[in-house]
Amino acid sequence: MKTLSKVFLFAPLFAFLLLSCSGDDDTDALVKEGGSFEISELAGNWEATSATFNDGNMLSVNIIDEGGSVSMSVQSSGKFTLTIDPSDRPSYTVSGEMFWEKWEGKYYFAIEWAAYPGDWDTYGATLTASTFTINGGFESGEYDFDNDGTFETASIGFTFVRV
Repeated sequence: MKTLSKVFLFAPLFAFLLLSCSGDDDTDALVKEGGSFEISELAGNWEATSATFNDGNMLSVNIIDEGGSVSMSVQSSGKFTLTIDPSDRPSYTVSGEMFWEKWEGKYYFAIEWAAYPGDWDTYGATLTASTFTINGGFESGEYDFDNDGTFETASIGFTFVRV
């Protein structure tokens, strides 16, 4: 009976170790290079030519079209500060870190917002010598559409030029 109880005790432990110690090189990873550009290439200051928030229903705002501004400062590590200055309310700043999420052999541009540590979203992103675009799906950002002090979930779309 003691032998049988040892089998029931060690078999699950062995199975756990076997499954968790895979030699697969294609595991999830958060990296600074490997995507369509290196994160360090974003280092510098950026000014938005378009900054859209959309709630997925009826509310949409383009901060730039309404007379506001959006600027971003990025470190070579991918850490950034984004300053949003709508024309109808005080400006505010958000920050986070950009990286590539490697998943199943592909790289997806991702942002971890400082307000939500350990949680990140993936975005569409392109970079040329002078332009950087980010587009996210629903719940990829937040905006206070009715200016009541409560931010609502939104999709985001930014186009930046290097300054």
